[in-house]
Amino acid sequence: QVQLVESGGGLVQPGGSLRLSCAASASIFRFWTMGWYRQAPGKQRELVAAITPGGSTNYADSVKGRFTISRDNAKKTVYLQMNSLKPEDTADYYCNKDHPISDYWGQGTQVTVSS
Repeated sequence: QVQLVESGGGLVQPGGSLRLSCAASASIFRFWTMGWYRQAPGKQRELVAAITPGGSTNYADSVKGRFTISRDNAKKTVYLQMNSLKPEDTADYYCNKDHPISDYWGQGTQVTVSS
């Protein structure tokens, strides 16, 4: 069983930045395409960014040019650098495989963008 632990969320003003981290408990992580997901109040969870084991990335149109996903396989960690944050980015953020496994959902980390 792999555990994924998200951290780095918080309250930030519009236009600000945050860096989220997702730490995996097992080295097998390095073979997975990983994704960052978010779920805003009253909305479905959506995939916002993904990264392959080799470092190729994909982004949802809503975050393209503002968010950057990266990974450090040695540290078993995937990151999400979020810049130019908007109020509509407010959500709980989670990491999981690009085809998510229900047992791997963690507690998430809350991001609130507000003045």
